[in-house]
Amino acid sequence: MNTKLRCLLLDDEIPGLTYLKMMCEQIPELDIVKSFTDPEKLLDEMPALDFDLVISDIEMPGIDGLTLAQSFKNKLVIFTTAYKEYAADAFDIDAVDYITKPVKMERLQKAVHKAVEKFNQQTPVKSITLNTDKGKMILYSNTIVLIRTSATESRDKEVLLNDDSVLILKNIKFETLLNELPTVDFCRISKKEIIAMKAVKFFSHNEITMNLQDKNGRFLNVILSEIYRPDFLSKAKT
Repeated sequence: MNTKLRCLLLDDEIPGLTYLKMMCEQIPELDIVKSFTDPEKLLDEMPALDFDLVISDIEMPGIDGLTLAQSFKNKLVIFTTAYKEYAADAFDIDAVDYITKPVKMERLQKAVHKAVEKFNQQTPVKSITLNTDKGKMILYSNTIVLIRTSATESRDKEVLLNDDSVLILKNIKFETLLNELPTVDFCRISKKEIIAMKAVKFFSHNEITMNLQDKNGRFLNVILSEIYRPDFLSKAKT
């Protein structure tokens, strides 16, 4: 499983937004959080949304895309527009890319790949040397999706990685792992599970849906225990 960017889409023209969404849904690296036709509404809802990337038009009634982008602190932005004259301004505010309309799939994919590379460069990566069922191994924090108690031996931990592989850590405690992993990127959600925050797709009061699919295409759901809920909610807001 590749890095997935949680994405907002913005275009004041409904046909353009529908077309953009259709293309984005075909790009594996994107997870569409929400689409907007009104920049003011996006601003209003932004504090409650968890996203990494905004793909936005520039020319819109009210707030233009360049002005709006200044509100996206530490977020990635790709602009789409019919007007070439905004290119210099877009890169002045460190936009990932600038695509002229009509947007073509190949060009959009190229821009998204740039965003993924930039996102991965921004994400802190820590390496940990751990004992596994296959011997000692260097494990990188940005490859971890989920850690849970092994079904066959409670002292061991099963690690699901972002390439869909599974690793068994031998005789290690969750507390030890949490001390080694980047605090802001991981959260214990129950007595038996730790999740990578970047792998969260949706969550409710007591359940989390992960960006992790089984062979039937169903997303993995995990339980959020009451005792760990406050820590999870505080990390989900950052």
